[in-house]
Amino acid sequence: MLNSTTSLQQMLASLSNLSDQQTRISQEMSSGLRITSLGDDPVASGQAVTMADALRQDAAFLSTASSATNRMQTADTALGSVVSQLTSAISTATGAFNDTGNATTRATAAQSLTSIRDTIVSLANSSYGGAYLFSGSSAVTPFTEDASGNVTYTGNTDVTSVGLTSGGTVTTSLTGSDVFTASGASVFDALNNIITALQSGTTTDATSLVGGLRDALNNVISQRSTLNSAQSRISGESDYITAQKTNLQAQQSTLLSADTATLATELSAVTTQRSALLSTIAAVQKGSLFDYL
Repeated sequence: MLNSTTSLQQMLASLSNLSDQQTRISQEMSSGLRITSLGDDPVASGQAVTMADALRQDAAFLSTASSATNRMQTADTALGSVVSQLTSAISTATGAFNDTGNATTRATAAQSLTSIRDTIVSLANSSYGGAYLFSGSSAVTPFTEDASGNVTYTGNTDVTSVGLTSGGTVTTSLTGSDVFTASGASVFDALNNIITALQSGTTTDATSLVGGLRDALNNVISQRSTLNSAQSRISGESDYITAQKTNLQAQQSTLLSADTATLATELSAVTTQRSALLSTIAAVQKGSLFDYL
C-alpha cells in the first residue's frame, strides 16, 4: 500500500513537471522568445543586457549624428549660396572697374553689390531648428546691418561638436566671425569697400579691392571645406555604427529567439509523455481503490 501511494505521488510530481514544461514550451512558441526572465538562462540574460546597453548607445549616437548632419547640410547649402553670390560680386566689380569712364555702369554695379551684400547678410543669419547656424551658442541674430550698410557680428565664438565612439570629437558648426568677418578676409568689409569706391568713382585701387573680395571668397570656401570634412567623418562613423547596430540586433535575436522547430518537437514529446502518464495514473488510482475494498 505504501509503495503504491509513493509511486502515485512520484507520478503526480512528474505530471506536474510535464505540465510546466508544456506551458513553458507553449509560451515560448507563442512569444517567439526563449528568455522571458533572468532565471530562464542567467548567462544569456547577462549577455542580452550588455547587448541592449550597446544598442542604446548606438541609437543615441545615430540620433545625435543625424541631427548634427542635418544642421551641417543646411549650413552647407547656405554657404554654397554665399559662394555663388561672391563669385557674382567679383564678376560685377571687375566689369565695373574695367569700364572706368562710365558712371552709370559704376552706379548700377554698386547697386548690384549692395543687393548681394544684403542677400549674404540674410544667408549669414540662416537658422535651423529654431537656432541660428552661424551665431555660436548665442540666441541673438548673428549679423546686424545699419543704415549705412555696415554689418556687425553679434554672435559668439562657441562651436558645437559630436563625440565619436571611436574616440575624439568632431566640430559640427562654424561661427559667423570665422566665415564672414575674418581678419583680412571680411566679406562685408570687402563688399563695402568696393561699393564705396564705385559710388565715389575711385578706381585706382581696383586690383586690391577685388583681391580683397577674392580673399573673402577663398576664406568662405575654406570654412565650407572644413564643414564638409566634418560631415564626412560623421557619415563614416554613422555607417560603422549602423553596421554594428545591425550585427548586434542579429546576435540579440539569435540569443533570445525561440527555436520553433525544436520546440514543436519537444512539445510533441512532452504531450505524448503527459498523455501516457495520465493513463498510467488513472490505472494506478483505479487499482488503489480496489486495495481499499
